Amino acid sequence: MNNPVPVVAETDVAIIGMAGRLPGADDLDSFWRLLSEGREGITRFSREELAAVGVPTRLLDDPEYVPAHGVIPDVDLFDTGYFEFTPAEAAITDPQHRILLTAGHTALEHAGYDPARYDGLISVYAGAAINTYLQQQVLPHVDQTATSRHFAVMVGNDKDFLATRLSYKLDLKGPSYAVQTACSTSLVALHLACQGLVNGECDMALAGGVTVKLPQAKGYLYEEGAILSRDGHVRTFDADASGTVLGNGVGVLVLKLLRDAIADRDTIHAVIKGTATNNDGSGKVSFAAPGAVGQTAVIREAHTVSGVDPRTIGYVEAHGTATRLGDPVEVSALTRAFRESTADTGFCAIGSVKSNIGHLDAAAGVAGVLKTVLMMKHRTLVPTVNHTTPNPAIDFAAGPFKVSTDTTPWTGQGPLRAGVSSFGIGGTNAHAILEEAPPAPAPGDARRARQLLVVSARTATALATAAQNLAAHLEG
Repeated sequence: MNNPVPVVAETDVAIIGMAGRLPGADDLDSFWRLLSEGREGITRFSREELAAVGVPTRLLDDPEYVPAHGVIPDVDLFDTGYFEFTPAEAAITDPQHRILLTAGHTALEHAGYDPARYDGLISVYAGAAINTYLQQQVLPHVDQTATSRHFAVMVGNDKDFLATRLSYKLDLKGPSYAVQTACSTSLVALHLACQGLVNGECDMALAGGVTVKLPQAKGYLYEEGAILSRDGHVRTFDADASGTVLGNGVGVLVLKLLRDAIADRDTIHAVIKGTATNNDGSGKVSFAAPGAVGQTAVIREAHTVSGVDPRTIGYVEAHGTATRLGDPVEVSALTRAFRESTADTGFCAIGSVKSNIGHLDAAAGVAGVLKTVLMMKHRTLVPTVNHTTPNPAIDFAAGPFKVSTDTTPWTGQGPLRAGVSSFGIGGTNAHAILEEAPPAPAPGDARRARQLLVVSARTATALATAAQNLAAHLEG
């Protein structure tokens, strides 16, 4: 079946900028290398490393203790001068606030926009995970007797101020919303950002999420039937799947209506054709359990609002927690949604970035979007690592899906299309339909033998680093 010729719909949204720091990958170039090489970014700690940070001997001696976690480096570092924080203010501010602020700034730079010189409204839709820094590093050491100190601690740590801090520091004047739906937070943020653009509430939007749970050097006790992996590896869709591994990370997307992005000659990395969200309600075995009916409904709704025939979708980035209950329920729901329009089998690849980097909680959905966009840009499918034998509880042979197990070319007769799922504990489900970017227009003047690349920074050290980063990017 041929895919239709790309048409710019009024509701199409372009991704024009991206930023991410993920386990094993401090930027998007290294993230792509991790994905395409089929590697894990999850850190496994030695007994000595864990003992040095105070993990009790009784845990280290327990055979069920798994010394694995998805970490990102330098969460304690922050450019206070650049973002106009005092050192004291930064010290009592949740690293999630600081890291999201830095990622938002990076994403706007990637999009090529300086908010001070942009006339339109820029919105922020973002969320964070639970704040462990407040519990462990702030409250035990800060006297909040004075009202001013109490207020500073509150503003620096409450999720309510996550998005608005970014708007304040970057001078963004569009709507600014903190989003919280547990594991689906960042994909719901993407949905809300698209709605804001389509409804004319803003001209550009930042959407994403961040998770930084401290300390980073830690493991967990495996419990049979719980959500965490027996051996510290995430084996999505595999017969030996026993759960997920938790991790830290951040991802931010810069969005604009596709028609505006084309008119403004923005670099378009991918197109969001449609998104949908819903909730499972009470129709499942427990509050934390996945809901097959709700998942099916949200995927069908995304297909409908995007106007995309599921048969033209070549890849699905699954929620993919590798739990015994979650994976079979998810593939069953996806299959029912796809069966609305096709009975074909084995035509759509499926995978999950959690097999590489673990479950990033509030940043899980945006991590899946970043992965999918990079695959579209490189027209390459990447492996679902740790997958050797299909889960016998999933009937892949009779369904539309095949697990992506190798790095292979991603081809199609029309524009590449993908679905991305993210499901939150508590039942808020989200699904997005992505399409590869339309062909870029020819450069306005390709005859010049040389091009001027301007690099600027506030300090000599930062300037040197920026120049080195640019040189490495061009060489790569």
